[in-house]
Amino acid sequence: MTDSIDLAAWLRSVCSDYSFDLLGVYQERGDHDWPVTVANAAQLRQLVVDGGHILPLPKEPASLANVLEVSVADFVAERAREVGAITTVRGTERGYPDLEFTGPALAGEFHAVDIKVARRKSTARGVSKNTQSRITLYTGNTYFRYPALRWPGTFRPFAEYESHLDIIVLYTLNEDTHSRVEDLEIIVQPAWRIASKQRSSTTREYIGAVVDIDDLRHGRGEFQTPEEFYAYWRKYGFKVGKVVQQQLDKILKG
Repeated sequence: MTDSIDLAAWLRSVCSDYSFDLLGVYQERGDHDWPVTVANAAQLRQLVVDGGHILPLPKEPASLANVLEVSVADFVAERAREVGAITTVRGTERGYPDLEFTGPALAGEFHAVDIKVARRKSTARGVSKNTQSRITLYTGNTYFRYPALRWPGTFRPFAEYESHLDIIVLYTLNEDTHSRVEDLEIIVQPAWRIASKQRSSTTREYIGAVVDIDDLRHGRGEFQTPEEFYAYWRKYGFKVGKVVQQQLDKILKG
């Protein structure tokens, strides 16, 4: 018999061991003699940095977020494989969720885990207590609004997940380093616990999170219960554009 686990607690424990160790972008051209000999990882790191092999990671938020997201997803998925009683499947780049969990340790239930990357807001006086922009939790006019339907880019209908968890990766941008990332912190919360009553975009149909980082840490969103959260956002007046309507029509036709 397999012992069951609390997925949120397990993810918090796993993510506490994560460290962002990407130096930058590797280029073959370097400035040193060949052949080279190194005895350990630290020496190799010094060689490629001093030899000019490393270019900075992109500082543009979306590009850097993609790098961080892939790194964290790979780390978590590898840890899950080590457990054995947990199965993970990676989602598509623009699908939902980023990781799907199931397996004997989760009683065969399905859990959706999304990875969100947010930069700490910079001000004239230093780093703010808020995120630079509001984290997007869900696309409000597709799979979230119609939870019984399976949408393109998803594994199954939204309602079939036992839980919806977010791994939030916070960082401070440092333009003077190759990796760009410093003071990395990872938070794990159920999505509804960090939800706000604000959209995360004025032009897209996105549900936004609270921006206060301490509220994110402690799960202090603007809703007291998941029922309150779902009731508020499912009746929100999201627009259903032409493309979404075409997708919906196709799904309903079977």
